[in-house]
Amino acid sequence: MDLRKIKKLIDLLEESNLAEIEIKEGEESVRLARVPKGHYAAPAPAPMMVQAEARPQPPMPMTSPTEASTGGSAKPASNLPEGHVVRAPMVGTFYLSPAPDKPPFVTTGQAVKAGETLAIIEAMKMFNPIEADVSGTVVAILTESGQPIEFDQPLFVIG
Repeated sequence: MDLRKIKKLIDLLEESNLAEIEIKEGEESVRLARVPKGHYAAPAPAPMMVQAEARPQPPMPMTSPTEASTGGSAKPASNLPEGHVVRAPMVGTFYLSPAPDKPPFVTTGQAVKAGETLAIIEAMKMFNPIEADVSGTVVAILTESGQPIEFDQPLFVIG
């Protein structure tokens, strides 16, 4: 199930009087629930989770945290090489290759184009591609494959 279908489901939920929608397509399922305004809801055991096989999903359009963070007073990056820093858009587990027996998406010194996949982050059993937002050469890979990462953590430097 792709992101466009999920967005349509969210719009349908917003426009209707429904409190909850659950859709199943094959082995994938999505459950959306509305919380009344002014109420607090404890997290459900399976909140809006798409179950899929362990393979990278197609790229999802999202605003990069680097775009949002460059507008203000950013912390000085003392030990980072010169260049554009690609940061983690989420918390999860960082992987440089699509599978343990496959070659890495990129290596240090490799030329990349904007939109090219650099790595993937696994979060809630979903594999999210991390794409280059600028073209250039990979100057540094700042974390190792299989390591847990934090939101906004520097991952790559592209020069």
